[in-house]
Amino acid sequence: MKTPQTSTLQNIFRILLGAFMILAALGHFTFQRQDFQAQVPNWLPLSKDLVVVLSGVVEILLGLGMVFGGRHKVKIGLALAVFYVLVFPGNIAQYLNRIDAFGLDTDQKRLIRLFFQPVLVAWALWSTGAYQSLFSTSKSNSDHA
Repeated sequence: MKTPQTSTLQNIFRILLGAFMILAALGHFTFQRQDFQAQVPNWLPLSKDLVVVLSGVVEILLGLGMVFGGRHKVKIGLALAVFYVLVFPGNIAQYLNRIDAFGLDTDQKRLIRLFFQPVLVAWALWSTGAYQSLFSTSKSNSDHA
């Protein structure tokens, strides 16, 4: 997978998203630990605290990768997009079970939050050049067919 050239705006947004991920990871270990535990679906066969700690580790690694990933930014962007998809059931569980966490204390606020997850996926893919890389790969593969 070729690393595409990204614009200054994309780089700013990539680093900003990485910083948000690092801050969220710190919240997993400290000041938002209970809020994150409240999002772990009950059907998950692991300790909620273990899930929060492990996902915090993943978030800090992905955040650092977004900030410092350089030539691996496309792979990191793809990994972050997949991560956002994998944690989405927690957001759905919070909505369906009417769990107050992160200041989301009404059904309307919890529902609105669900629509931000695709924005995060798109942000990760766009800011790292992953969209560009995927589409240029698809185009070059179809040219050879």
